[in-house]
Amino acid sequence: MQSRHSMSAAPLDAAAVTAAVARDGDGAVATFVGLVRDHNAGRQVLWLDYEAYAPLALKAFARIEAEAAGRWPETRLAIHHRTGRVAIGEASVVIAAASPHRVEAFAACRYAIERVKQIAPIWKHEHFVGGEVWIEGATADVADAGAQAAALERACS
Repeated sequence: MQSRHSMSAAPLDAAAVTAAVARDGDGAVATFVGLVRDHNAGRQVLWLDYEAYAPLALKAFARIEAEAAGRWPETRLAIHHRTGRVAIGEASVVIAAASPHRVEAFAACRYAIERVKQIAPIWKHEHFVGGEVWIEGATADVADAGAQAAALERACS
């Protein structure tokens, strides 16, 4: 069985992430796959490098799972994120949310990616034609109730 949370330089397998949470009683699995795109802010992107402090990132993933379980108790989450160089078109993050009902699966999946962006210590180094730049990473404190409420609003609106 695939671990529910991981940080790895290896390519991500969305089917394996889904399998980590799916059960026979589920009526839905919502999956989000974040891909590296070839453009950003008017620049042609060549590749991204992701750096993370893995122990804290995994702790953030577990916290996000616990937060989601508090809101959607029958839903299970898996969050896998890449580190290192990620090419255009490759997955940088895969999130799967399994639930007996689709509404909860969609909401938990959306909530999870919003919270990953807010609190996981993962940094993106963008390499583009003519230069490179670090893209701002997580900026919210894990206990920031306002950030958590904003993620919940995005997930449920």
